[in-house]
Amino acid sequence: MTMDAASNPYETSLDKTPANYASLSPLSFLARSADVFPDQIAVVHGSRRMDYRTFYHRCRQLASALSRIGVGKADTVSVLLPNVPPMLEAHYGVPMTGAVLHSMNTRLDAAVIAFQLDHAGTKVLITDREYAGVMKEALSLAKVKPVIIDYSDPVFPQDGELLGTLDYESFVDTGCPDFAWSLPTDEWDAISLNYTSGTTGNPKGVVYHHRGAYLLAQANIITASMSKHPVYLWTLPMFHCNGWCFPWSISIVAGTHICLRWVRPNTLWDLLADEGVTHLCGAPIIMSTLLNAPAEMKRPLDRKIEFFTAAAPPPESVLAAMSQAGFNVTHLYGLTEVYGPAVVNDWKSEWDQLPADQQARKKARQGVRYVALEDLKVLDPATMEPVPADGTTIGEVMFRGNVVMKGYLKNPEATSEAFAGGWFHSGDLGVLHPDGYIQLKDRSKDIIISGGENISSIEVEDVLYKHPDVQVVAVVARPDEKWGETPCAFVELKEGREPTSADLIAFCRDNMAHFKVPKTIVFCELPKTSTGKIQKFALREQARLL
Repeated sequence: MTMDAASNPYETSLDKTPANYASLSPLSFLARSADVFPDQIAVVHGSRRMDYRTFYHRCRQLASALSRIGVGKADTVSVLLPNVPPMLEAHYGVPMTGAVLHSMNTRLDAAVIAFQLDHAGTKVLITDREYAGVMKEALSLAKVKPVIIDYSDPVFPQDGELLGTLDYESFVDTGCPDFAWSLPTDEWDAISLNYTSGTTGNPKGVVYHHRGAYLLAQANIITASMSKHPVYLWTLPMFHCNGWCFPWSISIVAGTHICLRWVRPNTLWDLLADEGVTHLCGAPIIMSTLLNAPAEMKRPLDRKIEFFTAAAPPPESVLAAMSQAGFNVTHLYGLTEVYGPAVVNDWKSEWDQLPADQQARKKARQGVRYVALEDLKVLDPATMEPVPADGTTIGEVMFRGNVVMKGYLKNPEATSEAFAGGWFHSGDLGVLHPDGYIQLKDRSKDIIISGGENISSIEVEDVLYKHPDVQVVAVVARPDEKWGETPCAFVELKEGREPTSADLIAFCRDNMAHFKVPKTIVFCELPKTSTGKIQKFALREQARLL
Protein backbone atom coordinates (compact mmCIF):
# COMPACT_ATOMS: atom_id res chain seq x y z
CA MET A 1 0.00 0.00 0.00
CA THR A 2 1.36 3.43 -0.98
CA MET A 3 1.34 6.09 1.73
CA ASP A 4 0.16 9.53 0.65
CA ALA A 5 2.04 12.65 1.68
CA ALA A 6 -0.66 13.68 4.17
CA SER A 7 -0.20 10.51 6.22
CA ASN A 8 3.58 10.32 5.95
CA PRO A 9 5.03 11.23 9.38
CA TYR A 10 8.32 12.17 7.75
CA GLU A 11 6.55 14.87 5.72
CA THR A 12 3.80 16.12 8.01
CA SER A 13 4.79 19.45 9.58
CA LEU A 14 8.40 18.90 8.52
CA ASP A 15 8.74 21.64 5.94
CA LYS A 16 11.54 23.60 4.37
CA THR A 17 12.14 26.78 6.34
CA PRO A 18 14.89 29.42 6.39
CA ALA A 19 16.29 27.56 9.39
CA ASN A 20 16.80 24.22 7.63
CA TYR A 21 17.05 24.89 3.90
CA ALA A 22 19.07 27.15 1.60
CA SER A 23 19.59 26.96 -2.12
CA LEU A 24 22.96 25.59 -3.14
CA SER A 25 25.09 28.24 -4.84
CA PRO A 26 28.87 28.62 -5.27
CA LEU A 27 28.48 32.26 -4.20
CA SER A 28 28.43 31.02 -0.61
CA PHE A 29 32.01 29.76 -0.90
CA LEU A 30 33.45 33.26 -1.29
CA ALA A 31 31.37 34.65 1.57
CA ARG A 32 32.72 31.96 3.90
CA SER A 33 36.37 32.41 2.93
CA ALA A 34 36.06 36.16 3.36
CA ASP A 35 34.66 35.59 6.86
CA VAL A 36 37.17 32.93 7.92
CA PHE A 37 40.33 33.91 6.02
CA PRO A 38 39.97 37.63 5.26
CA ASP A 39 43.73 38.24 5.13
CA GLN A 40 44.55 35.24 2.94
CA ILE A 41 45.73 36.24 -0.56
CA ALA A 42 42.92 35.49 -3.00
CA VAL A 43 44.13 36.98 -6.29
CA VAL A 44 47.56 37.73 -7.74
CA HIS A 45 47.88 39.79 -10.90
CA GLY A 46 51.44 40.72 -11.74
CA SER A 47 52.75 42.71 -8.79
CA ARG A 48 49.29 43.25 -7.33
CA ARG A 49 47.86 41.21 -4.43
CA MET A 50 44.25 41.07 -3.27
CA ASP A 51 43.14 39.37 -0.05
CA TYR A 52 39.79 37.64 0.46
CA ARG A 53 38.31 40.61 2.32
CA THR A 54 39.02 42.87 -0.63
CA PHE A 55 38.02 40.29 -3.24
CA TYR A 56 34.63 39.79 -1.60
CA HIS A 57 34.10 43.54 -1.26
CA ARG A 58 34.92 44.14 -4.93
CA CYS A 59 32.52 41.40 -6.06
CA ARG A 60 29.78 43.00 -3.97
CA GLN A 61 30.66 46.42 -5.37
CA LEU A 62 30.37 45.04 -8.91
CA ALA A 63 26.98 43.51 -8.05
CA SER A 64 25.83 46.77 -6.50
CA ALA A 65 26.96 48.84 -9.49
CA LEU A 66 25.23 46.46 -11.92
CA SER A 67 22.03 46.58 -9.86
CA ARG A 68 22.07 50.38 -9.95
CA ILE A 69 21.95 50.36 -13.76
CA GLY A 70 19.03 47.94 -13.76
CA VAL A 71 20.63 44.49 -13.95
CA GLY A 72 18.55 41.85 -12.22
CA LYS A 73 17.27 38.30 -12.37
CA ALA A 74 17.63 36.54 -15.74
CA ASP A 75 19.44 39.46 -17.37
CA THR A 76 22.60 38.53 -19.26
CA VAL A 77 25.96 40.15 -18.59
CA SER A 78 28.46 39.23 -21.30
CA VAL A 79 32.20 39.48 -20.80
CA LEU A 80 35.13 39.31 -23.22
CA LEU A 81 38.10 39.14 -20.89
CA PRO A 82 41.37 37.22 -20.51
CA ASN A 83 42.30 35.57 -17.20
CA VAL A 84 42.42 38.82 -15.23
CA PRO A 85 40.84 39.81 -11.88
CA PRO A 86 37.62 41.26 -13.38
CA MET A 87 36.90 37.81 -14.85
CA LEU A 88 37.03 36.31 -11.35
CA GLU A 89 34.94 39.17 -9.97
CA ALA A 90 32.32 38.64 -12.68
CA HIS A 91 31.89 35.00 -11.62
CA TYR A 92 30.57 36.26 -8.29
CA GLY A 93 29.36 39.81 -8.84
CA VAL A 94 27.12 39.03 -11.82
CA PRO A 95 25.15 36.15 -10.24
CA MET A 96 24.92 38.09 -6.96
CA THR A 97 22.39 40.29 -8.80
CA GLY A 98 20.44 37.24 -10.04
CA ALA A 99 21.80 37.83 -13.54
CA VAL A 100 23.52 35.26 -15.79
CA LEU A 101 27.21 35.42 -16.69
CA HIS A 102 28.05 34.86 -20.36
CA SER A 103 31.79 34.41 -20.87
CA MET A 104 32.96 34.63 -24.47
CA ASN A 105 35.91 32.92 -26.13
CA THR A 106 38.54 35.60 -26.72
CA ARG A 107 39.47 34.14 -30.12
CA LEU A 108 36.03 34.31 -31.68
CA ASP A 109 35.46 36.33 -34.83
CA ALA A 110 33.11 39.29 -34.94
CA ALA A 111 30.20 37.45 -36.58
CA VAL A 112 30.12 34.74 -33.90
CA ILE A 113 30.42 37.29 -31.10
CA ALA A 114 27.52 39.25 -32.61
CA PHE A 115 25.41 36.08 -32.81
CA GLN A 116 26.10 35.27 -29.16
CA LEU A 117 25.31 38.81 -27.98
CA ASP A 118 21.98 38.74 -29.79
CA HIS A 119 21.07 35.18 -28.83
CA ALA A 120 21.92 35.84 -25.18
CA GLY A 121 20.05 39.16 -25.17
CA THR A 122 23.06 40.87 -23.61
CA LYS A 123 22.14 43.78 -21.35
CA VAL A 124 25.64 44.71 -20.17
CA LEU A 125 28.97 44.01 -21.84
CA ILE A 126 32.34 44.10 -20.06
CA THR A 127 35.12 44.03 -22.64
CA ASP A 128 38.91 44.20 -22.44
CA ARG A 129 40.63 46.86 -24.54
CA GLU A 130 42.89 44.18 -26.05
CA TYR A 131 39.87 42.94 -28.01
CA ALA A 132 38.45 46.35 -28.94
CA GLY A 133 38.88 45.82 -32.68
CA VAL A 134 36.88 42.61 -32.97
CA MET A 135 34.32 43.75 -30.41
CA LYS A 136 33.71 47.04 -32.23
CA GLU A 137 32.97 45.10 -35.41
CA ALA A 138 30.75 42.65 -33.52
CA LEU A 139 28.73 45.45 -31.97
CA SER A 140 28.17 46.94 -35.43
CA LEU A 141 26.71 43.60 -36.53
CA ALA A 142 24.64 42.87 -33.40
CA LYS A 143 21.04 43.94 -32.92
CA VAL A 144 21.35 44.36 -29.15
CA LYS A 145 22.73 47.60 -27.75
CA PRO A 146 24.18 46.74 -24.35
CA VAL A 147 25.69 49.07 -21.80
CA ILE A 148 29.43 48.84 -22.53
CA ILE A 149 32.06 48.78 -19.78
CA ASP A 150 35.70 48.91 -20.91
CA TYR A 151 38.41 47.23 -18.86
CA SER A 152 41.79 48.97 -18.92
CA ASP A 153 44.28 46.61 -17.29
CA PRO A 154 46.37 48.69 -14.85
CA VAL A 155 49.12 46.04 -14.68
CA PHE A 156 49.39 45.16 -18.37
CA PRO A 157 48.03 48.27 -20.16
CA GLN A 158 46.28 47.90 -23.51
CA ASP A 159 45.72 50.69 -26.02
CA GLY A 160 42.58 49.43 -27.78
CA GLU A 161 39.83 51.91 -28.50
CA LEU A 162 37.36 52.69 -25.71
CA LEU A 163 33.99 51.42 -26.93
CA GLY A 164 31.75 52.80 -24.18
CA THR A 165 31.58 55.61 -21.67
CA LEU A 166 32.16 53.51 -18.54
CA ASP A 167 35.54 52.41 -17.22
CA TYR A 168 35.51 49.13 -15.27
CA GLU A 169 37.44 50.32 -12.22
CA SER A 170 35.45 53.56 -12.00
CA PHE A 171 32.24 51.60 -12.46
CA VAL A 172 33.07 49.21 -9.62
CA ASP A 173 33.90 52.16 -7.39
CA THR A 174 30.28 53.36 -7.71
CA GLY A 175 29.07 50.19 -6.01
CA CYS A 176 28.63 49.47 -2.32
CA PRO A 177 31.09 46.94 -0.77
CA ASP A 178 28.33 45.91 1.68
CA PHE A 179 25.80 45.19 -1.07
CA ALA A 180 23.11 42.93 0.40
CA TRP A 181 23.09 40.11 -2.13
CA SER A 182 21.17 36.90 -1.45
CA LEU A 183 21.26 33.29 -2.54
CA PRO A 184 18.86 32.40 -5.36
CA THR A 185 15.38 31.47 -4.20
CA ASP A 186 15.68 28.44 -6.46
CA GLU A 187 19.03 26.69 -6.95
CA TRP A 188 17.78 25.68 -10.42
CA ASP A 189 18.11 29.33 -11.46
CA ALA A 190 20.64 29.94 -14.24
CA ILE A 191 24.08 31.11 -13.16
CA SER A 192 25.98 31.11 -16.45
CA LEU A 193 25.76 30.67 -20.20
CA ASN A 194 28.45 29.00 -22.29
CA TYR A 195 28.37 28.45 -26.03
CA THR A 196 29.49 25.33 -27.83
CA SER A 197 31.98 25.64 -30.65
CA GLY A 198 29.37 25.76 -33.40
CA THR A 199 31.50 23.95 -35.96
CA THR A 200 28.40 22.65 -37.79
CA GLY A 201 26.24 25.78 -37.58
CA ASN A 202 25.41 28.42 -35.00
CA PRO A 203 26.74 27.58 -31.53
CA LYS A 204 24.31 26.35 -28.90
CA GLY A 205 23.97 28.18 -25.59
CA VAL A 206 24.54 25.81 -22.68
CA VAL A 207 22.83 26.94 -19.47
CA TYR A 208 24.30 26.09 -16.04
CA HIS A 209 22.39 26.39 -12.76
CA HIS A 210 23.58 27.33 -9.27
CA ARG A 211 23.15 23.78 -7.93
CA GLY A 212 25.29 22.20 -10.63
CA ALA A 213 28.02 24.83 -10.30
CA TYR A 214 28.07 24.32 -6.51
CA LEU A 215 28.40 20.55 -6.81
CA LEU A 216 30.98 20.50 -9.62
CA ALA A 217 33.07 23.13 -7.81
CA GLN A 218 33.19 20.92 -4.72
CA ALA A 219 33.88 17.82 -6.80
CA ASN A 220 36.92 19.55 -8.32
CA ILE A 221 38.40 19.95 -4.84
CA ILE A 222 37.81 16.28 -4.04
CA THR A 223 39.13 15.09 -7.40
CA ALA A 224 42.23 17.27 -7.16
CA SER A 225 42.80 16.32 -3.49
CA MET A 226 43.22 20.03 -2.77
CA SER A 227 44.16 20.91 0.78
CA LYS A 228 43.60 24.33 2.29
CA HIS A 229 45.17 27.37 0.57
CA PRO A 230 46.29 25.87 -2.76
CA VAL A 231 47.94 28.14 -5.33
CA TYR A 232 46.19 27.80 -8.67
CA LEU A 233 47.72 29.07 -11.94
CA TRP A 234 45.16 30.16 -14.53
CA THR A 235 46.48 28.45 -17.67
CA LEU A 236 42.95 27.26 -18.50
CA PRO A 237 40.81 30.03 -20.05
CA MET A 238 38.07 31.09 -17.65
CA PHE A 239 35.74 31.50 -20.61
CA HIS A 240 35.95 27.73 -21.19
CA CYS A 241 33.10 26.09 -19.21
CA ASN A 242 33.60 28.85 -16.62
CA GLY A 243 37.15 27.62 -16.15
CA TRP A 244 35.79 24.14 -15.35
CA CYS A 245 34.14 25.84 -12.32
CA PHE A 246 37.53 26.49 -10.68
CA PRO A 247 36.76 30.22 -10.18
CA TRP A 248 34.27 28.94 -7.61
CA SER A 249 36.27 25.89 -6.47
CA ILE A 250 39.28 27.83 -5.23
CA SER A 251 37.14 29.82 -2.78
CA ILE A 252 36.08 26.58 -1.05
CA VAL A 253 39.61 26.12 0.29
CA ALA A 254 40.57 29.81 0.37
CA GLY A 255 43.17 29.31 -2.30
CA THR A 256 45.10 31.83 -4.37
CA HIS A 257 44.26 32.56 -8.00
CA ILE A 258 47.35 33.41 -10.05
CA CYS A 259 45.99 35.37 -13.00
CA LEU A 260 47.62 34.95 -16.39
CA ARG A 261 46.84 37.37 -19.17
CA TRP A 262 48.89 35.52 -21.78
CA VAL A 263 50.26 31.97 -21.89
CA ARG A 264 53.96 32.46 -22.53
CA PRO A 265 56.65 29.94 -21.56
CA ASN A 266 58.90 32.32 -19.62
CA THR A 267 55.94 33.68 -17.64
CA LEU A 268 54.67 30.19 -16.91
CA TRP A 269 57.97 28.98 -15.52
CA ASP A 270 58.53 32.15 -13.49
CA LEU A 271 55.09 31.97 -11.88
CA LEU A 272 55.41 28.25 -11.19
CA ALA A 273 58.69 28.82 -9.37
CA ASP A 274 58.11 32.20 -7.72
CA GLU A 275 54.46 31.98 -6.64
CA GLY A 276 54.53 28.45 -5.19
CA VAL A 277 51.96 27.12 -7.64
CA THR A 278 50.43 23.79 -6.57
CA HIS A 279 47.79 23.17 -9.27
CA LEU A 280 46.98 24.08 -12.86
CA CYS A 281 44.72 22.83 -15.63
CA GLY A 282 44.92 22.93 -19.38
CA ALA A 283 44.89 21.25 -22.75
CA PRO A 284 47.94 19.32 -24.01
CA ILE A 285 49.21 22.51 -25.68
CA ILE A 286 50.08 23.83 -22.21
CA MET A 287 52.25 20.78 -21.59
CA SER A 288 53.98 21.35 -24.92
CA THR A 289 54.56 25.00 -24.04
CA LEU A 290 56.18 24.02 -20.75
CA LEU A 291 58.27 21.16 -22.07
CA ASN A 292 59.44 22.89 -25.25
CA ALA A 293 60.52 26.10 -23.54
CA PRO A 294 64.21 26.94 -24.01
CA ALA A 295 66.38 25.48 -21.26
CA GLU A 296 67.28 28.95 -19.95
CA MET A 297 63.59 29.70 -19.28
CA LYS A 298 62.94 26.57 -17.23
CA ARG A 299 63.14 26.87 -13.46
CA PRO A 300 63.74 24.15 -10.86
CA LEU A 301 60.63 23.26 -8.84
CA ASP A 302 60.80 22.32 -5.17
CA ARG A 303 57.43 20.54 -5.17
CA LYS A 304 55.37 18.21 -7.31
CA ILE A 305 52.73 20.24 -9.16
CA GLU A 306 49.35 18.72 -9.99
CA PHE A 307 48.41 19.19 -13.66
CA PHE A 308 44.89 18.32 -14.85
CA THR A 309 44.39 17.90 -18.57
CA ALA A 310 41.50 17.05 -20.83
CA ALA A 311 41.12 16.35 -24.57
CA ALA A 312 43.15 13.42 -25.90
CA PRO A 313 45.25 11.54 -23.33
CA PRO A 314 48.89 12.61 -23.46
CA PRO A 315 51.34 10.21 -25.16
CA GLU A 316 53.52 8.11 -22.89
CA SER A 317 56.62 10.15 -23.77
CA VAL A 318 54.89 13.40 -22.76
CA LEU A 319 53.73 11.93 -19.44
CA ALA A 320 57.28 10.81 -18.69
CA ALA A 321 58.70 14.22 -19.60
CA MET A 322 56.11 16.01 -17.44
CA SER A 323 56.90 13.78 -14.48
CA GLN A 324 60.61 14.45 -14.87
CA ALA A 325 59.90 18.19 -15.03
CA GLY A 326 58.01 18.06 -11.72
CA PHE A 327 54.36 17.55 -12.68
CA ASN A 328 51.86 14.83 -11.85
CA VAL A 329 49.38 14.63 -14.73
CA THR A 330 45.77 13.53 -14.20
CA HIS A 331 43.50 12.96 -17.18
CA LEU A 332 39.95 14.36 -17.04
CA TYR A 333 37.08 14.16 -19.49
CA GLY A 334 33.88 16.12 -19.95
CA LEU A 335 31.97 18.50 -22.18
CA THR A 336 30.54 21.99 -21.99
CA GLU A 337 27.17 20.38 -21.25
CA VAL A 338 28.46 18.81 -18.01
CA TYR A 339 30.17 21.90 -16.57
CA GLY A 340 33.56 20.84 -17.92
CA PRO A 341 35.18 17.77 -16.34
CA ALA A 342 32.85 15.10 -14.97
CA VAL A 343 35.01 11.99 -15.49
CA VAL A 344 38.45 11.31 -14.02
CA ASN A 345 41.07 8.66 -14.63
CA ASP A 346 41.28 7.78 -10.94
CA TRP A 347 44.70 6.19 -10.62
CA LYS A 348 45.05 3.12 -8.41
CA SER A 349 48.25 2.60 -6.44
CA GLU A 350 48.59 -1.01 -7.57
CA TRP A 351 48.96 0.21 -11.16
CA ASP A 352 52.30 1.77 -10.17
CA GLN A 353 53.77 -1.74 -10.26
CA LEU A 354 52.74 -2.38 -13.88
CA PRO A 355 55.25 -2.21 -16.75
CA ALA A 356 55.41 1.20 -18.46
CA ASP A 357 53.45 0.12 -21.53
CA GLN A 358 50.59 -1.22 -19.39
CA GLN A 359 50.57 1.95 -17.30
CA ALA A 360 50.33 3.98 -20.50
CA ARG A 361 47.30 1.95 -21.58
CA LYS A 362 45.67 2.61 -18.21
CA LYS A 363 46.40 6.34 -18.46
CA ALA A 364 44.85 6.46 -21.95
CA ARG A 365 41.42 5.72 -20.49
CA GLN A 366 39.02 8.51 -19.57
CA GLY A 367 38.03 6.79 -16.34
CA VAL A 368 35.10 6.89 -13.94
CA ARG A 369 32.47 9.42 -12.91
CA TYR A 370 33.14 12.42 -10.70
CA VAL A 371 31.67 12.19 -7.21
CA ALA A 372 29.11 14.85 -8.26
CA LEU A 373 27.90 12.86 -11.28
CA GLU A 374 25.10 10.41 -10.51
CA ASP A 375 25.60 8.04 -13.44
CA LEU A 376 27.89 7.42 -16.39
CA LYS A 377 27.22 4.70 -18.93
CA VAL A 378 28.24 3.46 -22.36
CA LEU A 379 24.94 2.67 -24.08
CA ASP A 380 23.80 1.48 -27.47
CA PRO A 381 22.16 4.70 -28.74
CA ALA A 382 19.55 2.72 -30.70
CA THR A 383 18.38 0.42 -27.89
CA MET A 384 19.62 2.44 -24.88
CA GLU A 385 20.95 -0.82 -23.46
CA PRO A 386 24.41 -0.96 -21.79
CA VAL A 387 27.21 -2.38 -23.91
CA PRO A 388 29.09 -5.34 -22.42
CA ALA A 389 32.08 -4.44 -20.25
CA ASP A 390 34.53 -6.08 -22.61
CA GLY A 391 36.68 -3.11 -23.61
CA THR A 392 35.74 -3.76 -27.24
CA THR A 393 32.05 -3.12 -27.93
CA ILE A 394 31.52 0.50 -28.91
CA GLY A 395 28.58 2.54 -27.65
CA GLU A 396 27.80 6.17 -26.88
CA VAL A 397 29.00 7.73 -23.62
CA MET A 398 26.01 9.12 -21.70
CA PHE A 399 25.66 11.16 -18.51
CA ARG A 400 22.93 11.62 -15.92
CA GLY A 401 22.81 13.79 -12.83
CA ASN A 402 23.00 17.22 -11.21
CA VAL A 403 26.05 18.38 -13.16
CA VAL A 404 24.31 18.05 -16.51
CA MET A 405 23.22 21.38 -18.02
CA LYS A 406 19.70 22.78 -17.70
CA GLY A 407 19.55 22.63 -21.49
CA TYR A 408 20.23 24.73 -24.57
CA LEU A 409 19.02 28.32 -24.43
CA LYS A 410 16.01 28.99 -26.70
CA ASN A 411 16.49 25.60 -28.40
CA PRO A 412 13.94 23.08 -27.09
CA GLU A 413 14.46 20.75 -30.05
CA ALA A 414 18.19 20.38 -29.44
CA THR A 415 17.57 20.03 -25.69
CA SER A 416 15.02 17.28 -26.23
CA GLU A 417 17.35 15.44 -28.60
CA ALA A 418 20.27 15.72 -26.17
CA PHE A 419 18.19 14.29 -23.31
CA ALA A 420 16.41 11.53 -25.26
CA GLY A 421 15.73 8.46 -23.16
CA GLY A 422 16.52 10.22 -19.89
CA TRP A 423 20.26 10.54 -20.54
CA PHE A 424 22.51 13.27 -21.89
CA HIS A 425 23.92 11.99 -25.17
CA SER A 426 27.54 13.12 -25.41
CA GLY A 427 28.11 12.19 -29.05
CA ASP A 428 31.34 10.51 -27.94
CA LEU A 429 31.83 6.84 -28.77
CA GLY A 430 33.62 4.62 -26.31
CA VAL A 431 33.97 1.24 -24.64
CA LEU A 432 33.54 0.02 -21.08
CA HIS A 433 36.40 -1.99 -19.60
CA PRO A 434 35.79 -4.89 -17.17
CA ASP A 435 36.92 -2.74 -14.22
CA GLY A 436 34.28 -0.09 -14.97
CA TYR A 437 36.58 2.51 -16.58
CA ILE A 438 35.43 4.00 -19.87
CA GLN A 439 37.67 4.79 -22.81
CA LEU A 440 36.78 7.03 -25.73
CA LYS A 441 37.23 5.65 -29.20
CA ASP A 442 35.94 8.60 -31.20
CA ARG A 443 33.36 11.28 -31.69
CA SER A 444 30.43 9.81 -33.57
CA LYS A 445 31.25 12.13 -36.47
CA ASP A 446 34.93 11.13 -36.42
CA ILE A 447 34.55 7.37 -36.89
CA ILE A 448 36.06 6.41 -40.26
CA ILE A 449 34.03 3.85 -42.18
CA SER A 450 36.32 2.16 -44.70
CA GLY A 451 34.99 -0.70 -46.78
CA GLY A 452 32.23 -1.22 -44.24
CA GLU A 453 34.71 -1.45 -41.34
CA ASN A 454 34.75 1.10 -38.50
CA ILE A 455 38.16 2.65 -37.82
CA SER A 456 38.74 4.67 -34.67
CA SER A 457 40.71 7.81 -35.47
CA ILE A 458 41.96 7.82 -31.87
CA GLU A 459 43.41 4.34 -32.28
CA VAL A 460 45.37 5.42 -35.37
CA GLU A 461 46.52 8.58 -33.58
CA ASP A 462 47.72 6.54 -30.60
CA VAL A 463 50.00 4.50 -32.87
CA LEU A 464 51.41 7.56 -34.64
CA TYR A 465 52.09 9.26 -31.30
CA LYS A 466 54.47 6.41 -30.51
CA HIS A 467 56.68 7.34 -33.45
CA PRO A 468 59.69 9.22 -32.05
CA ASP A 469 59.48 12.00 -34.66
CA VAL A 470 55.80 12.88 -34.15
CA GLN A 471 54.87 15.91 -32.01
CA VAL A 472 51.12 16.25 -32.68
CA VAL A 473 48.78 14.21 -34.87
CA ALA A 474 45.13 14.19 -35.90
CA VAL A 475 43.43 11.59 -38.07
CA VAL A 476 40.24 12.22 -40.06
CA ALA A 477 38.33 10.53 -42.86
CA ARG A 478 39.24 11.25 -46.47
CA PRO A 479 36.69 10.37 -49.17
CA ASP A 480 37.79 7.40 -51.28
CA GLU A 481 36.08 6.07 -54.42
CA LYS A 482 36.89 2.45 -53.66
CA TRP A 483 36.63 2.26 -49.86
CA GLY A 484 34.21 5.09 -49.16
CA GLU A 485 36.61 6.61 -46.64
CA THR A 486 40.23 6.06 -45.67
CA PRO A 487 42.28 7.48 -42.77
CA CYS A 488 44.17 10.71 -43.44
CA ALA A 489 46.78 11.78 -40.87
CA PHE A 490 47.82 15.38 -40.32
CA VAL A 491 51.16 15.46 -38.51
CA GLU A 492 53.29 18.08 -36.75
CA LEU A 493 56.88 16.89 -36.41
CA LYS A 494 59.32 17.45 -33.60
CA GLU A 495 61.91 20.11 -34.33
CA GLY A 496 64.70 18.87 -36.57
CA ARG A 497 62.96 15.61 -37.52
CA GLU A 498 62.26 14.76 -41.18
CA PRO A 499 60.55 11.38 -41.65
CA THR A 500 58.78 10.77 -44.95
CA SER A 501 55.16 9.79 -45.45
CA ALA A 502 56.40 6.32 -46.38
CA ASP A 503 58.27 6.09 -43.07
CA LEU A 504 55.15 6.82 -41.04
CA ILE A 505 52.94 4.54 -43.11
CA ALA A 506 55.44 1.70 -42.69
CA PHE A 507 55.51 2.35 -38.93
CA CYS A 508 51.72 2.10 -38.80
CA ARG A 509 51.71 -1.12 -40.82
CA ASP A 510 54.06 -2.63 -38.25
CA ASN A 511 51.80 -1.66 -35.36
CA MET A 512 48.16 -2.06 -36.45
CA ALA A 513 45.81 -3.89 -38.75
CA HIS A 514 46.62 -2.90 -42.32
CA PHE A 515 43.11 -1.71 -43.18
CA LYS A 516 43.44 0.94 -40.44
CA VAL A 517 46.72 2.37 -41.76
CA PRO A 518 46.50 5.96 -43.09
CA LYS A 519 46.57 6.14 -46.85
CA THR A 520 47.54 9.82 -46.72
CA ILE A 521 50.00 11.72 -44.51
CA VAL A 522 50.03 15.53 -44.47
CA PHE A 523 52.83 17.38 -42.67
CA CYS A 524 51.61 20.74 -41.35
CA GLU A 525 50.85 22.83 -38.28
CA LEU A 526 47.50 21.64 -36.96
CA PRO A 527 44.71 24.21 -36.48
CA LYS A 528 43.70 24.49 -32.82
CA THR A 529 41.03 26.22 -30.78
CA SER A 530 41.89 28.78 -28.10
CA THR A 531 41.76 25.98 -25.54
CA GLY A 532 44.28 23.90 -27.47
CA LYS A 533 41.88 21.40 -29.01
CA ILE A 534 42.59 20.33 -32.57
CA GLN A 535 39.96 21.58 -35.02
CA LYS A 536 39.11 18.35 -36.78
CA PHE A 537 36.28 19.94 -38.70
CA ALA A 538 38.85 22.09 -40.54
CA LEU A 539 41.03 19.05 -41.21
CA ARG A 540 38.06 17.07 -42.55
CA GLU A 541 37.42 19.85 -45.05
CA GLN A 542 41.09 19.94 -46.00
CA ALA A 543 41.16 16.14 -46.43
CA ARG A 544 38.09 16.34 -48.66
CA LEU A 545 39.93 18.70 -51.01
CA LEU A 546 43.16 16.68 -51.25
